[in-house]
Amino acid sequence: MNCVCKLLSIQCPIIQGGMGNISSPILAAAVSEAGGLGTIGTGTMGPDEVEGLLLNMKKRTSKPFALNIPITVTTHFKEMCELAVRHNVPVVSLSAGNPSPFISFFKQNDIKVICVTASVKHARKAEEAGADLIVGEGYEAAGINSPLELTTMTLIPQLVANVSIPVIAAGGVGDGRGLAAAFALGAKGVQMGTRLVATKDSPYHERYLAKLMEANDTGTVIIGRSVGKVRRVLKTEYSDRLVEAELNGIDSNNFAAMTDEDKHRIGAIEGRLDEGFLNGGQISGLVTSTPTVKELFDEMIMDATRIVENLSINFNSLVQEL
Repeated sequence: MNCVCKLLSIQCPIIQGGMGNISSPILAAAVSEAGGLGTIGTGTMGPDEVEGLLLNMKKRTSKPFALNIPITVTTHFKEMCELAVRHNVPVVSLSAGNPSPFISFFKQNDIKVICVTASVKHARKAEEAGADLIVGEGYEAAGINSPLELTTMTLIPQLVANVSIPVIAAGGVGDGRGLAAAFALGAKGVQMGTRLVATKDSPYHERYLAKLMEANDTGTVIIGRSVGKVRRVLKTEYSDRLVEAELNGIDSNNFAAMTDEDKHRIGAIEGRLDEGFLNGGQISGLVTSTPTVKELFDEMIMDATRIVENLSINFNSLVQEL
């Protein structure tokens, strides 16, 4: 059995990304029901709102799920930790900050801990502090990214070489090819966000899905470099305004106001693309269908299996020729 599946009590090694304030029990439950690990993200929401999402999630599925807490993003970190314990959340993922001081709290309460990182240095520290899993996120990924901007292809093998706990690949994964590639790099599973938006279980606005379906290889853009807040979003009318604002020297406070979670909701949930943004990873250019989450997972595993089998045949032929 895959070590990640065994550790998290899931059927397939696919984890849902946090998704901030547009996190939905509808999609998260579909991921868990399909055998993966659904995730409720706390974003900048208050404790009451997050508790409501957790209660909703528990009504929709009895299978394992995670609570993502972005350490430096939420202003209710302590309350979110308490919610995880109170509601017997089996897995917590920590991102956007140093998780080391907090890991022991969750471990003492029998909660598995996933740490999202973009560097070997931080992965090592997380492992030393007791993390169970590392999610290595390349800058192909949607939403807030590390200013280091390491790619998944380069990050994952370095993480695998430097930590002994399982590594999950995030950023640029959305089909069976990506799943097979992640395993080839040494990962034991993958984390996805953008690809899950384009499913029949997605609760997001139809314009969000349409933009994903329209996207090509250059359908996303990095914003925020000028103010030290790197984020990958889909190209839209609003992202054009953000790019222009940076060219005109916008300061960090005004940029933060233009990219807060209210603007995220306006774009993704309300579909007002001239007033809010849409997170989107570089995988957007590969999205051409809207299956159910279960169909997506089944197809990914089937395709990855076929790819690995074909690679084995091809490499065996190559060795014989040498």
